[in-house]
Amino acid sequence: MSVARGDAVALTRELVRVDSRNPSLVPGAPGEAAVASALADVLESWGFATEIREAAPGRPNVIAWMPGPDDMPGARHPNSAALLFNGHLDVVGVEGMIHPPFTAETVDGRMYGRGSTDMKGGVAAMCAAAARAADAGARDILITAVADEEFESAGTSALIDGGLRARSAIVTEPTRLAIAPTHRGFAWIEVIVAGRAAHGSRYDIGIDAIRHAGLLLAELDLLEERELVNRTHALLGHASLHASLISGGIGMSTYPDRCVLHIERRTLPGERARDALHEVQRACATVHARRPSFEAEVIARFSQNPSDVSVDAPIVRALADAVAEADMPMSIEGLSAWTDAALLNDAGIPAICFGPGDIALAHAAEEWVVEDEIERATDVLTRLAGRWCSEGASAWRS
Repeated sequence: MSVARGDAVALTRELVRVDSRNPSLVPGAPGEAAVASALADVLESWGFATEIREAAPGRPNVIAWMPGPDDMPGARHPNSAALLFNGHLDVVGVEGMIHPPFTAETVDGRMYGRGSTDMKGGVAAMCAAAARAADAGARDILITAVADEEFESAGTSALIDGGLRARSAIVTEPTRLAIAPTHRGFAWIEVIVAGRAAHGSRYDIGIDAIRHAGLLLAELDLLEERELVNRTHALLGHASLHASLISGGIGMSTYPDRCVLHIERRTLPGERARDALHEVQRACATVHARRPSFEAEVIARFSQNPSDVSVDAPIVRALADAVAEADMPMSIEGLSAWTDAALLNDAGIPAICFGPGDIALAHAAEEWVVEDEIERATDVLTRLAGRWCSEGASAWRS
């Protein structure tokens, strides 16, 4: 594909046109290989050195940097930088969408398509900003466009495991151009409630696993009402949980011998997945004390930590100054969704989110991004990179 150097809107359009649905979410989906190749081609045409490295079989990351005068052709990417730009290339499924998912049609200044807001507009903005900043002399920037963020974040995890380091990072997830230094984590918990199968007429021997699961759900509802709503964060609101999935039963005239609940607990900074697991275990113990026939197994399936960077951190202050220099209103907000910023922070890289688009449109039946917002994000990120990577930016790095 041919995209003019630093044209973030045109790059967004080309990326959205490439189907990069995550195959871990959509069986048979193509994954990130085609979009990674397309992005690498554009970045190479813009003068970047690029490397495509698999995070898992068939699941590539793109790493790009502006080579210095002494770099040899084919040199391996640097493992550290003053500033890291990070964004993901995978998208979720398209079932139920009310417009074509991969045409990137523009209507009234809005570009429509799966991934337009989550988050190919952000990826394009960070790449264009790196190119524009390099033109002004800022070169200590590393671009990472990664695989699998929508499932288990194999892409960013692989980079960290490979020794990736940076003084700070911007993850260009959709924030409506607000600065988002914090977001929630999550824990996925499976609860297997045991019953005893019996003929529907035999109340004397049957144990209804589904009704017992209902007792547990009522107890978890009380947990949120009495405890979680009182655990708050200034930018994120209160802790929460919800029942995501439920299955069970054998037939209309049979007591169900098993009911499986899947619980998602959204955690705040300072909370961990083990806290959520213990809450569900305590709820089960409470139900068992009232109903001795209640038995359940509680299993921790998957979790990601919250992310939290101080609003006074150097990267937040530098980004706020860049927003002001661009003559834009400055807002600091919490981001409700989880992002790879948490992995970077856990690895010791202060990472915050800032990008075009509205997270409320992510994964939705109608997904779009305002093209002017992509351009404004690019402007701010260009200013930030110039400030952060210049010789005079040492005060911001401390």
